Amino acid sequence: MKTVAIIGGGPSALMLAAMLDDGKYQINIYEKNAAVGRKFLVAGDGGFNLTHSEDIEALVTRYTPQSFLDRVLRSFTNEDVCIWLKHIGIETYTGSSKRIFPVKGIKPIEVLHAILEELKRKKVTIHTQHKWCGWDENNTLIFSHKQKQVIVSADKTVFALGRGSWKVTGSDGVWLNIFKEKGIQTIPFQASNCAYKVEWPVEFLERAKGQWLKNISVSCDKQEKKGELVITAFGLEGGAIYALSPYIREQINTTGKATIFIDFKPTLIRETLLHKISSAGNKSVSKILSDDIKLSDTQIQLLKTFVTKADFTDTRTLVDYIKKFPLTLTAAAPIDEAISTVGGILIEEVNNSFELKKLSDQYVIGEMLDWDAPTGGYLLQACFSMGAWLAKQLNKSD
Repeated sequence: MKTVAIIGGGPSALMLAAMLDDGKYQINIYEKNAAVGRKFLVAGDGGFNLTHSEDIEALVTRYTPQSFLDRVLRSFTNEDVCIWLKHIGIETYTGSSKRIFPVKGIKPIEVLHAILEELKRKKVTIHTQHKWCGWDENNTLIFSHKQKQVIVSADKTVFALGRGSWKVTGSDGVWLNIFKEKGIQTIPFQASNCAYKVEWPVEFLERAKGQWLKNISVSCDKQEKKGELVITAFGLEGGAIYALSPYIREQINTTGKATIFIDFKPTLIRETLLHKISSAGNKSVSKILSDDIKLSDTQIQLLKTFVTKADFTDTRTLVDYIKKFPLTLTAAAPIDEAISTVGGILIEEVNNSFELKKLSDQYVIGEMLDWDAPTGGYLLQACFSMGAWLAKQLNKSD
């Protein structure tokens, strides 16, 4: 029987182990923490969305670069994830946001336990407190275990070590230099799905800190996302801006800043707004915005702060700002405060089976590779799909 060494204990690693043919492979997972799945559990703290329910044709477009993961996502879809979860005893439901969660009452730790029970059934061996340190001269794996060096030889090696966010879970990204020294091309990590810095005026921030901008639309570089934002001392964060991370990051990397545009009333066209304001009588502009346009106090304060008095009192110009309010972002949040990161190993360094072109029988899956996705279940879905895809490739290999 051949051996498979899986380095890392996150979602892609666990799915790979669960899908591998245990009649063909002796499966070993090597995890540097005292237990696997720590990042899996942290991801559940704010609502454990396991995947997203949208049609596969829409779902595959959420990833950057799209073509890299297309075949993988179609091979093991969001529907397949739900079917597999049901197989191991985890029922799911689709929320109002179209995200898919475990049914109410099932906690993230219970999902993890169900996965681990499946691995136990398949006789997967989990070696905890094994920190991968690199290769020896024969490309054999070197681990540190309780201050001792451990050498591991395997027929197939799969790396699933995560990237640089959420260091508390063990995803510190220190492996990047090990691969770089091996001659494998890498990209430094950058924050994604994160807050972005705005230089707020002090008086505005005192009034608006912690306030939400709801039912809005945000655009950047001709890409648009509806949702919500929250104003923080650092700047802005929330789902509407997370999804635009690739475009914001590109502008910041190129010019040192990025411009986003907020549509405060995406459900109303410009002509309707003009009519409402023009026909509101002798009310003050602020009263019209509040009573007739239904802008929030925070939205009105944003307009008053960043729009000149002359523009604020000119109906047509004011409507332009309501529909396309510009804000300048000057930096991303620190990596360890980001929900996810980009960077890692260039996707050109692996073949269609995720095998490293420069190291035969050694594979890389999950967030170690340089791809991006928004929050909402998309990150987990891709990790699950990559694990399942590689299992299929290894199961049919000689």
